[in-house]
Amino acid sequence: MTDADPSATSPDQSIAEAVAGGLPAAVADLGDLVRIPSVSWPAFDPAFVAQSADAVAELLRGTGVFDSVEVKRAQKAGFPEGELGHPAVLATRAARGGKPTVLLYAHHDVQPPGDEAGWQTKPFEPTVVGDRLYGRGAADDKAGVVSHVAAIRALAEAVAGAGSELELGLAVFIEGEEEHGSHSFVNFLEDNRDALAADVIIVADSDNWDTETPNLTVALRGACAFNLTVSTLGHASHSGMWGGAAPDAMLATIKLLSTLWDENGSVAVPGLASHDAGTPDFDEAELRASAALIDGVSPIGTGSVLSRLWFQPSITVTGIDAPSIANASNTLSPQVTVRLSMRVAPGQTSDDARDALVAHLRANAPFGARLEFHDFEGGDPFLVDTRGWAVAAAKQAMADAWGTAPVEAGIGGSIPFIADLVRVFPEAQILVTGVEDPDTRAHSPNESLHLGVFKRAILSEALLLGRLNAG
Repeated sequence: MTDADPSATSPDQSIAEAVAGGLPAAVADLGDLVRIPSVSWPAFDPAFVAQSADAVAELLRGTGVFDSVEVKRAQKAGFPEGELGHPAVLATRAARGGKPTVLLYAHHDVQPPGDEAGWQTKPFEPTVVGDRLYGRGAADDKAGVVSHVAAIRALAEAVAGAGSELELGLAVFIEGEEEHGSHSFVNFLEDNRDALAADVIIVADSDNWDTETPNLTVALRGACAFNLTVSTLGHASHSGMWGGAAPDAMLATIKLLSTLWDENGSVAVPGLASHDAGTPDFDEAELRASAALIDGVSPIGTGSVLSRLWFQPSITVTGIDAPSIANASNTLSPQVTVRLSMRVAPGQTSDDARDALVAHLRANAPFGARLEFHDFEGGDPFLVDTRGWAVAAAKQAMADAWGTAPVEAGIGGSIPFIADLVRVFPEAQILVTGVEDPDTRAHSPNESLHLGVFKRAILSEALLLGRLNAG
């Protein structure tokens, strides 16, 4: 028996070297994806989403580890028969030697760019400024896509270099319509249930505490959104002739919406629940900086800042259809439509929260205004069971990759389809990770990715996959 060679490279070191060596290619691949304007909203050309799916499929084929890589579509739930969702990518590799299977999720579609005047760089031209890569989807969530690809490449390289075998089972699901409701998600899961079945599911679509500290997301608020139309008149009427006696729809809408919040800005709708859990320190100054409050504007709500963001409900008016100022004739508006977006605290279903909000609106309609509700969307909140072995393994991999222990964090935003993953794969352990940071500005102009965070996110995932393959 001979002593081990002290100069031999450890498996973790081999993976770290492969990640570092592959980073330039990963950044270049991400830039190529950012150049494809894969906006999944109906007003945008769906051909670009298809082009993006094909590009992602080629990246996965290029790893050389998968038994199958396909671009697939599924029927949109609740839509006419035959109406398919945007193309997704499904890659699979069967486990060998009794090793577990890991499902890696991300999405390749992106938000619209918005007003390009607000961008300092072109939204679909990836641009490195300092240590950040700017562009729509540079972080949300094409960096999630490429982090999976790069982690798999590094793992395959390290395993091959050690002369061993890659036995870990892998499934990769890269969705094409997460930014517009994931309407075909449930049917895609059902259509491909066997191919997607896994022991661990990694959802790479979240953020990190800061650029030096990773998050493992353990709580997500749910979401509910719908359009509310308020009608008071059969037609527009002269505001001078009838104003002051006939209630216009804008007046009724403003009075009705004002009942949704108390004097502190907290939600004041009976039946909406909050979740009771502790939060890390996060002071008002950090909120002001991260949320871009302008001077003189105070925060809203009560309780710790993070409890308001993670564990309390919120209601936002995200759109109003009413006469524009350019078309503001002197008339009483007969009808106004608003889009209401509600975030639901963990522990309450989206349906229960929706029912409570609708009941409140009906009970508080002023002047007998007629209310109509339509275009409902929703998704349940999520709480991670942090007792599983996969959570411990993921936290250790993050600590080793980042050099600091991860924060178990909640997220104020929502990933509604996680509830579907829990329902279809109840035995799987779900890990919510990501590549974003407080300065990412996902969905906003000047979205960007911190390249140091990108590298550490890839390394975290590659270390986790390598250890599962070795164990």
